[in-house]
Amino acid sequence: MIALIQRVTSANVRVGTETVGSIGPGLLALVAVQPDDGEAQAKRMLERLLGYRIFADEAGKMNRSLSDIGGGLLLVSQFTLAADTRSGMRPGFSRAASPEHGRRWFERLLELARTAHAGVETGRFGAHMVIQLVNDGPVTFWLDTG
Repeated sequence: MIALIQRVTSANVRVGTETVGSIGPGLLALVAVQPDDGEAQAKRMLERLLGYRIFADEAGKMNRSLSDIGGGLLLVSQFTLAADTRSGMRPGFSRAASPEHGRRWFERLLELARTAHAGVETGRFGAHMVIQLVNDGPVTFWLDTG
């Protein structure tokens, strides 16, 4: 499982004209499921999303986690993160899970997140989404459970 995470002051996701998810300060996580991902990867990704220390402490150092600050978490499925871009001029998607497998494990990650943390929002799996965010820092990291 792969996630591109961004520390944000706010973020929202729309499908058409409907806002389907919105957070204030916290973390936007674009998530891709890979073919071999399952329960262990979903649990590990959640542990990293909630525990990764990228928020400032009193001294201004990145020493607090999303759990520490009680911030929002906006999870958005994005299979293109698993693209193979090593050659050619068109991405390949053999490293991305099938839509069925991707949906199953993205939804499991979402379920685990909602059980463990307040303020979890999401986009709509498989839909064309428009995401607006205000990146705080900017602070952006790539997480991989592999």
